[in-house]
Amino acid sequence: MKSPSMLRGLLSFSSMTMVSRVLGLVRDISMSHVFGASAATDAFVIAFRIPNFMRRLFAEGSFSTAFVPVFTEVKETGTREQLKELLARVSGTLGGVLLVVTGLGMVFAPQVASMFAPGALDNPHKFDLTTDLVRLTFPFIFFVSLNALAAGVLNSFHRFALPALAPVILNLCMIAGALWLAPRLQVPIMAMGWAVLVAGVLQWLFLLPAVRQLGLLQRPRWGWNHPVVRRIMRLMVPTLFGSSVAQLNLLLDTVVISFLVTGSQTWLWQATRFLELPLGVFGVALGTVILPSLSRHHVGTDREGFSRALDWGLRITLLIALPAMLALLLLAEPLVATFFQNGRFTVTDARMAAMSVFALSVGLPAYALVKVLLPAFYSRQDTRTPVRAGVVALVANMAFNGLFIALLYQLWATPVQRAGGWIDGIAQVPGLHVGLAIASSLSSYVNFALLWHWLKRAGVYRRAPGWSRHWLRLGVACAAMVAVLLAGRWLWPDWSHVKVFDRAWHLAVLVVTGGVTYVAALFALGFRVRDLRAH
Repeated sequence: MKSPSMLRGLLSFSSMTMVSRVLGLVRDISMSHVFGASAATDAFVIAFRIPNFMRRLFAEGSFSTAFVPVFTEVKETGTREQLKELLARVSGTLGGVLLVVTGLGMVFAPQVASMFAPGALDNPHKFDLTTDLVRLTFPFIFFVSLNALAAGVLNSFHRFALPALAPVILNLCMIAGALWLAPRLQVPIMAMGWAVLVAGVLQWLFLLPAVRQLGLLQRPRWGWNHPVVRRIMRLMVPTLFGSSVAQLNLLLDTVVISFLVTGSQTWLWQATRFLELPLGVFGVALGTVILPSLSRHHVGTDREGFSRALDWGLRITLLIALPAMLALLLLAEPLVATFFQNGRFTVTDARMAAMSVFALSVGLPAYALVKVLLPAFYSRQDTRTPVRAGVVALVANMAFNGLFIALLYQLWATPVQRAGGWIDGIAQVPGLHVGLAIASSLSSYVNFALLWHWLKRAGVYRRAPGWSRHWLRLGVACAAMVAVLLAGRWLWPDWSHVKVFDRAWHLAVLVVTGGVTYVAALFALGFRVRDLRAH
């Protein structure tokens, strides 16, 4: 039987994810235009980040990385009836647990808000708004986690397009919430909470017909004691931490950033949008596509195939992540000014968000490479090793947070701001959120270095020939692209005080010429499309 093409799966997943990410950018533009960087926007960012974190932690994180390898193994070695039974038991158990978690989250919304946004306690209006939004968005966890289960099933059958397209529904609902519903509500920001809730239901309903077409859809049944379900749960426990280090870092950053000046949550939130495109379209896509293939090679004890698949993933990741990092470093200000500086989003807001983009983009290669390395452990059902790396990275992130916030405070705070003490002082100095972005980037490299070390020590990966040639092509092509972008920045130095139309065409010229230069340099050095295929 011919193995499914990973390149075809990657292109399918990436193209649908590209649509989602572009609409995500439109969503954030809509929000910045309507709400700006305000206390209300900060409240929504906090409230949405909590269920979004739990979704990535329990559903797309730990659950998917534990479920897909086991589901793939049953699909490859078991019967159709066993596969249907497993899905029924898993959906029943997951749904039951999620109902309890969702109910508790809604009942204890004030406690949840105070836990993750302690800095808002001194602002009763902001705290009450955060609590209301937490209560409204919390059911999103239930529906989107069931959606992740359906996506895991489809991915196991190498059907990547629909799961990648599902987040488009969330973006469309949030765009409608900002532009249509918000002006009609007494508290406009509540429109975003309703948009998230509706999107969760619609996303779940969107994937159900595709699972039914596979002939696997059955009535959910409780399966806590089912042996395969228990096995998935045992694999989930360590991955609850290991697969979501970046999310845990973001959530802990949310706690820290709640003490900073108003708008800091929004500035950091908007900055992540520009990392989502290369990271989601290629990093997450590669991790999603490569996991079933690595699992199949592991089940079939094909060590050579396992190593080749992983080598292919690493090369493709670097081919995208390195130029994306350099482009974001050089185009941080043009990107933010062009897309977000309008309506209620001011020049100062744009400058603060651009600083975040610059700091976060440094870690882009590490973020993407971790997404590819983690499946190399999970496909072998080794869920403990990533936990060890995750613990170290998480501790490093918090240490870096304290270090860089203190350093920037010492550099930027005025004597008047220092007079009120440390806590009052950091709430008055704009720009300290950049310290958190720098810390996230550095801790991602710590995570990658540890995973790489332990992967090499496990002996499951052997570097394929051609890496020296790959690095040479990559280095020369990146240098050529950087030269073109630097020339463009010299030609158009001002991005804050020119018309939006001028910003747009200047940015388009820079992006197109930079991209064409990079690709042309690669091909001039002997790169060919066939090099993208897994060997």
